[in-house]
Amino acid sequence: MTSIHPSAIIDPAAEIDSSAIIGPYVIIEGQARIGARTRIMAHSHIVGRAIIGDDNEIYTGAAIGHPPQHLGYKGEETGVVIGNRNVFREYVTIHRAYEEGHNTTIGDHNFLMSCSHVGHDAVMGSRIVMANCALLGGHTTVGDGAVLSGNVAVHQFVRIGRLAMIGGVTRVIQDVPPFMMVVGHSEIHGLNVVGMRRAGFSPQTRRHIKHAYKLLYRSGFNVQNSLKAIEAEIGDACPEVTSMVEFIRASTRGICHPGKSGDGGE
Repeated sequence: MTSIHPSAIIDPAAEIDSSAIIGPYVIIEGQARIGARTRIMAHSHIVGRAIIGDDNEIYTGAAIGHPPQHLGYKGEETGVVIGNRNVFREYVTIHRAYEEGHNTTIGDHNFLMSCSHVGHDAVMGSRIVMANCALLGGHTTVGDGAVLSGNVAVHQFVRIGRLAMIGGVTRVIQDVPPFMMVVGHSEIHGLNVVGMRRAGFSPQTRRHIKHAYKLLYRSGFNVQNSLKAIEAEIGDACPEVTSMVEFIRASTRGICHPGKSGDGGE
């Protein structure tokens, strides 16, 4: 039987798995769906078409599914879809989508620390870390395994690639290619070597990525010529490099510019 604290307020339209735990003073409004063994702690507030999967931990004061912070929003039917085994710490905010029929989407095994924010229509992959007060603007995309340090601010429509590492108090206004480290004002300062090792990348794969990084950011070529050089010198030998090239070619905002240091690491 579902464990629901007597002080919680649950909309009859909500669907809550029998193994979920709902803490004191939690409010769940609308057609929310709460999955198996998900724990929602005191004073959290879940609103609207929020679909939350299994084994999630939602800490005190989190707010999920509230309307987008967008002056043009007129109450369109939108939602939030969250996967499994995520941790949302105190006062995390996740807003529902702005565009009719769309969802703000979060994958699995993510860890969002206190006061971090996921804006409307954002798409997050899996195993992402957002440290305290990290902010994602609307329509942003974050790839698997990325790390956003404390007080990072990501501009709307920006894409952050797989296993990118964003340093604390960084402003991200352009796309961050996969595997890169970014600091300051959208400046690339090398590769996330530690992240690649932890992800099990072989030494050969890391060497290919490092070579691609140097062609992209240390060769003096413009972006298009750098991509041509990467394809000519690495070709299809490394799927990770191929995905990096595809990511950059798909960019509409341009990619972050190189900083004055950073050789790509080992």
